[in-house]
Amino acid sequence: MERTEKRCYPRGKETEDLQIMADIEKEYYSLRETEKETGVPASTLRYWEKEFEELNPRKDGHGNRYYTRGDQEVIKRIKYIRDELHITRIEAIRRELRNNAKHSDERQSALEILLRVKEELCEIRKMIK
Repeated sequence: MERTEKRCYPRGKETEDLQIMADIEKEYYSLRETEKETGVPASTLRYWEKEFEELNPRKDGHGNRYYTRGDQEVIKRIKYIRDELHITRIEAIRRELRNNAKHSDERQSALEILLRVKEELCEIRKMIK
């Protein structure tokens, strides 16, 4: 006779949910976490830190960088200007950041919100199945 277990979640789901909650509550993100979140390599992040005054992560006593969500938003905005608007000169990106900060912010924020909603809907869909 086979024994069947009823679970509310698939195996490992509880751990995944706890990790999601921990990520939501986090205030600072390491260089590696920021690299993963933004898709920008660590070497580029360190370079941009020198070139853009808007990007100023905290550093601990060992020199490790810690980025806020705001820092990550600036990184995504710079990446958007470079990759989507095809503006590659640093001075031109600086000018674009200053001149169109509000417009870029609104559009970037809308994209970020839509991506988060999509992720949440996918998670809900997984829970239902």
